[in-house]
Amino acid sequence: MIGLDAAGLALLAASLLATGVIAGVLAGLLGVGGGIVIVPVLSWLLSASALDPEVTQHLAVATSLATIIPTSISSARSHRKRGSVDMSLLRRWGPGIVIGALVGGVVARFASGDALRLVFGLVALAVAVNMAIPKTLTAADALPRSKAANGALSGVVGLFSSLMGIGGGTLAVPIQSAFSVPIRTAVGTASAMGLLIAVPGTLAFIWAGWGVEGLPPLSLGYVSVPAALLIIPATWFCAPLGASIAHRVDQALLKRLFALFLAITAARMLYAALG
Repeated sequence: MIGLDAAGLALLAASLLATGVIAGVLAGLLGVGGGIVIVPVLSWLLSASALDPEVTQHLAVATSLATIIPTSISSARSHRKRGSVDMSLLRRWGPGIVIGALVGGVVARFASGDALRLVFGLVALAVAVNMAIPKTLTAADALPRSKAANGALSGVVGLFSSLMGIGGGTLAVPIQSAFSVPIRTAVGTASAMGLLIAVPGTLAFIWAGWGVEGLPPLSLGYVSVPAALLIIPATWFCAPLGASIAHRVDQALLKRLFALFLAITAARMLYAALG
């Protein structure tokens, strides 16, 4: 964001637009909210600039959450038209997700950049392994009925999604699948959960980064407004395309390829955090 000439800024803008296209398609296709792509790409781009390494991961996570707000709206609308959003589950999990996302943003104020990279790397690696397994792991035939159990599950989704800068599908889809929720319903419902994570998470990261020195120009707390404005249009227009594809293709191969990408990304994050 700083220390770049005109050619460098043009290349950065093109990279962010391309990131938005890919993130938008994946948001609709797999219900992952796009953040699982946006965060590592933004982290890499910001690390290549003259910014303090201690703030680059915070910026990547917060900016990703901001872009997920419109992306999740676009993706959820497309899935709801196809009847694949479970509104009763959304109401049941909503409060826990919002609280977890707020807590994640507050915790980020006191967490180092390496701590956030470590969280992203470990969770992303676990998700990659789960996605690569041919058969979905099943814990029960239905979601638990108790409020405490649902609160714990939704709170975990909200907390770690906020800390990672992702929309919730990366965690919510495998959790729902483990409780025998049909995959298309799990993806559609997770796309709507992204909004419940992104709004409180973004607000918390704005608060956490308010007044922090070393942030790039036009930042709102830890949110880079220019980067968000470049990514959002691409994700908004491409999320419905991904949702449309999700209802027409066999996702087994796509999941394995995405799991490979996720494993490589996780390994790079862990190396950066522990190296």
